[in-house]
Amino acid sequence: MFRKLLVANRGEIAIRIMRSAQELGIRTVAIYEETDKTAMHIMKSDEAMCIGAGPRKDYLDIDRIIHAAKASGADAIHPGYGFLAENPLFSRRCTDNGLLFVGPPPEVIADMGSKVVARRIMTEAGIPVIPGTPVLSEGEAGKEQAVRFAEQHGFPVMIKAVAGGGGRGIRAAQNMDELVTGLKLARSEARMAFGDESIYLEKGLKNPRHVEVQILADRFGSVIHLGTRNCSIQRRHQKLVEIAPANLPALVIERICADAVRAAKAARYVNAGTVEFLVDEEDQYYFLEVNTRIQVEHTVTEMVTGVDIVREQLRIAAGEPLSLRQEDIQIRGWSIELRINAEDPKNNFMPSPGAIRVYQSPGGHGVRLDGAIYQGYEIPRFYDSMLVKLTVYGFTWREAVDRLRRALDGFSIVGVPTTIPFYKQIVQDPDFIEQRFDTSYIDTHPHLLAYREEAPPIDRLARLIAEINAYGYNPYAQDKP
Repeated sequence: MFRKLLVANRGEIAIRIMRSAQELGIRTVAIYEETDKTAMHIMKSDEAMCIGAGPRKDYLDIDRIIHAAKASGADAIHPGYGFLAENPLFSRRCTDNGLLFVGPPPEVIADMGSKVVARRIMTEAGIPVIPGTPVLSEGEAGKEQAVRFAEQHGFPVMIKAVAGGGGRGIRAAQNMDELVTGLKLARSEARMAFGDESIYLEKGLKNPRHVEVQILADRFGSVIHLGTRNCSIQRRHQKLVEIAPANLPALVIERICADAVRAAKAARYVNAGTVEFLVDEEDQYYFLEVNTRIQVEHTVTEMVTGVDIVREQLRIAAGEPLSLRQEDIQIRGWSIELRINAEDPKNNFMPSPGAIRVYQSPGGHGVRLDGAIYQGYEIPRFYDSMLVKLTVYGFTWREAVDRLRRALDGFSIVGVPTTIPFYKQIVQDPDFIEQRFDTSYIDTHPHLLAYREEAPPIDRLARLIAEINAYGYNPYAQDKP
């Protein structure tokens, strides 16, 4: 096992990685930008290095991160998720500089990062794939290809960036006018987001469920799965609620997990990854993509399996074989994760940076929190809006829902709008309670946004105390200075 690990990320995922590393006796190095100097992940590491003024650009600077790793004496780098996690050049540069990269080889990241190449590999492996096009030609030729595809397969049609990921670079077209307009917009968005304007089309499925399978693969050819997750409740193609396991018939679960393992072997996969599928109304599933990194929602899988996925990542990167066999994996109970974001759900989930004046979190049996905020923390406007991940476990689905509702009631975050009030509506919704949801859930449940946000008494008291501390007097007192 290596001695020192640099975590090339920030926030909750950096802290999450550090915890598993420290349990293995590995010292940890945090990196940060000057605009992120009050972040909690700096405080949780054994060492910390500022890599630049920021914002964002230094977390994406491979040279600076490699230099920090060498200067700190790190043996390995864990990329987390986002930033450089799915950049094959980063993986290759780590290896070229004698650093272990905690993730797949660069060739695998490159193949799975290209949605068109990934689809070809899966098709050759016999994995069900949604009908789609090759990379569209530029200009009028590409438009003609798109029109022919739509005429053959009908609408809706999904326009996707070849280099897309994380829910970005996707547009839906419901008719020919939207398709023609969307092609130009999609190319522009892909160029800005990924530096590559290549796009392709997929046949859109009606109200699909988004189901994924967590896999682990070592360097000796062993591949296992850790069951399924349902990640259908999304906004702007980005997940908000994640559940394990997915509520599918047992035979479908067996087949989709077997195909995920087959997909990983076809891709020559190593380390932890996720094979994602879309499932239609008849429970027919289709390959969507492979995420070549740890995912935000890995916590729900850990809750129902008891497996520390990050610990396994570190062991695999160190050249060790999997510590688990497929028969060791038992799915027990239900787990639900919510992404508590600093966003205003009533304003199209607009990010809302600001100061956390009060932070009180829930706890108790079956409640897990992965966060990186504290009372007094000023949320920078430059980074992701996620504050903390709330993950609950229940032996039954209903127990998990009841525990989730109780945990939400135990949160008190004052200073910024959050998604908590919206989640409180979801956990009381009959469709959610009965597990009747797909990727259209938020669009088809607009009434969940019609809530009145009234602070409970403890929040009002906490707000008052915070204001007294800030001003030095009670601003609401009649005889105030």
